[in-house]
Order: sequence, then structure tokens, then C-alpha cells
Amino acid sequence: MTLRLRSALFTPGTRPERFGMAANVGADLLIIDLEDAVAPRDKATARDAALTALSGAGTKPFIARALRINGLDTRAGLSDLLALVQSQARPEIIVLPKTESATHLYVLDRVLRESASDARLIAIIESARALEALRDIVSATSRLEALMLGAADLAADLGCKPQAANLTHARVAIIEACALGGGIAAIDSPYFELHNEAGLRNAAQQAGDMGFAGMAAIHPSQVGPIHAAFTPSPEAVANARAVLSVNEQGVGQIKGQMVDEAVARNARRILAAADASARNHPAT
Repeated sequence: MTLRLRSALFTPGTRPERFGMAANVGADLLIIDLEDAVAPRDKATARDAALTALSGAGTKPFIARALRINGLDTRAGLSDLLALVQSQARPEIIVLPKTESATHLYVLDRVLRESASDARLIAIIESARALEALRDIVSATSRLEALMLGAADLAADLGCKPQAANLTHARVAIIEACALGGGIAAIDSPYFELHNEAGLRNAAQQAGDMGFAGMAAIHPSQVGPIHAAFTPSPEAVANARAVLSVNEQGVGQIKGQMVDEAVARNARRILAAADASARNHPAT
């Protein structure tokens, strides 16, 4: 599945009645969460509900389904992985929290290969150790689809507050590592103020400007504003087409702006993003 990850909506594994919400609001990715959103006493129940849901057909063809397991250095995480490969569940993506080294991804990749799974991976970066290992992480496996920033845990690890400015260095490092990895998407952390839409829109716009491909969401109401920030406008698409038209003839200008290969590369990204959005959500 070729998918643009503008929005990744987390849904607790303890709330199976909400698993269809991602499709209803048009999210690009549903992440059924077995980690932070599930209390220790509910891990087994959530695991069973998630695997049952992921054993059936997807809700809509453009909705990818992911499972966030617990960390591989925890008993719950090992239980999640063993139960997954022994089940009929087929998530398109597995989300690995607390990814701190390439070894975490090596292990996951090997187990998936032995079980004939073609699932892709999203690694969550949420510790100082993970930041140090970014270059190794992005080259660990060809399954790696994206890196996601875990802002709350990372801020706690660094001893700072999770405001965006305090984690600018982490965001830049993740985007740079994804670029070096080639074809790996960078997904920004969720915005945690559920009733501050203006703040969400500003955070999503800043993330897009920095180079993130998308943003995680923790409530269905956040998906629309996130898509607005990460979907190229008709004006941006028209300008990108004009840039490429000029670029085909060599160096030129559009509205006083010099058009060279760097500008053309950005135009190609805009058109690719618009095309992916149209494929993922043909009705929106």
C-alpha cells in the first residue's frame, strides 16, 4: 500500500467501538494502541480486541491500520509480538515505541520475516538515546516507513517541558535522519491541547514548514485541521506545475522568483503530496 501519512489517529485498544472512527473522519492511518493508552491490568484484553479487529478486512481501501505494541524491552511488548505472529491479524504497519537502537528494529524485522509478514514499521523516537542512534535506526531495515516524534516522553527524558521550542533540535534531527534514510517519512508528535484548534493549526503548519510529512492525532476532531495543513492547496499545486513547466526550459522566473533545480524539487514534492492525498481520499 502506497500511503501518505498526513494523519495518524491513535485509538486505545480498550475501545474497539472506536476503531472505525479513523475511516469516518478520513484519517490516513488508524493506530490501535496497546501501550500508553492501556493500563497494565487491561493489556491482555486490549491485545485480544486489537488482534480480532486486525484479523478482518479493513474499513475502507485507503485506510491503513497499524498496531502500536509495547516496547520490546517489556514483558507486555514481547507478549504483544508473540500473540501477533501467532494470530491471523495483518496490520499494514507496526508502531514500535521506545525505539532506542537499530537492534530493536533488527529483532522486529527478523520475527516478521519468519512469520511471512510484510508489515511496515514506524519507530517512535522518544529518548535522548534514540536521538543519538538516529542514523543507525533509519538504516536498520527496509521495512521502516517513518519515524515519529514522541514529544512527551522525550521531554521527560531531557528534563524539559514539551513545548515545541524546547524540542526543535529533536525535530530537526528526525527530519534530517529521514532525509538521509531516503523515502522515510517524518511524523510529528500529537498536539495535546484538545480544545485549542488554533494552537493545533499553528503547530501543524509549523511541522509542515519544517519538513514533517504528517502529524499524529489523539482525537478525531484533530484530523481535519491536520489535513488542512499537510494537503497542498489548489494554488500551491498550480504554482508547482508552473514551476516545472519553466524548469523544463532551463532556469527562469515566475512572478519574480528565480526557478532553479532546488525550486523544482520542492514543486515535485508538492505535486507528489497532492497526488497521494487524492489517491488516499478520492472523495475528499
